[in-house]
Amino acid sequence: MMANLFEPLDRSCDVPVWRQIEQQVLQQIRNGELRGGAKLPSALELARRLNVNRHTVRRALDSLEQRGAILADPNRGLRVREECYDYPIGRRTSFSRNMHNLNVSSGNKVLGTALVMPPQRVAESLALARGERAWWIESSAHAEGRVLDHGQAWFPAARFPKLGDVFQRTGSVSLTLAEFGIADYFRSYTRVTARLAGTSTARVLEQSPELPVLVVESLNVDDKNQPVQYGLTCFAAERVQLVMSTAER
Repeated sequence: MMANLFEPLDRSCDVPVWRQIEQQVLQQIRNGELRGGAKLPSALELARRLNVNRHTVRRALDSLEQRGAILADPNRGLRVREECYDYPIGRRTSFSRNMHNLNVSSGNKVLGTALVMPPQRVAESLALARGERAWWIESSAHAEGRVLDHGQAWFPAARFPKLGDVFQRTGSVSLTLAEFGIADYFRSYTRVTARLAGTSTARVLEQSPELPVLVVESLNVDDKNQPVQYGLTCFAAERVQLVMSTAER
């Protein structure tokens, strides 16, 4: 189908055939005929459709990959690079606020809630007493139809009774905490690491397990510096660019 979008290649002009192929693919990306995430034919298939040498097509695709216009996915083949959103992380960090500032439609999906005995690192971060339980929330966030993150969050259960029910209804950390009287909260720390997505996270993010994710560990506190939320969020590295901001938000 992609070959039908090409104009006839001019073999008599000064522009090499491989460059003409590259320019036409770039034009299709710019005008929206090829959208982010769209799969491209293999070099062999595209060469057959265009009636050119496979090495000619390969050179065009290599150049497009070097430009960052396309990606070679080990499991999904060649595809158009997706638009990457800037995601500011600062003293106040909120997914809904960040997406609102970008003027894109977004939302959250609750994947699970439970009252649990949290891992030791979580308990220590939330300053929980020995044996104290926490609410665990698993969710995903999306923007313009694409899943951007897969998150897990823990909240002190004693301070936030029935938080699971509230979050199921609101789908928002900010709105949930507001119902418990916390009008504002602040980022105490953020740690960022990277890894391959793996099977379970890739399934939620709708991407290949072999593609990277940015793992953000964070702690939010209230205006009295009391912990209210510990989070571990995996962002699709191709779709989100983390921006560390020092500005007051």
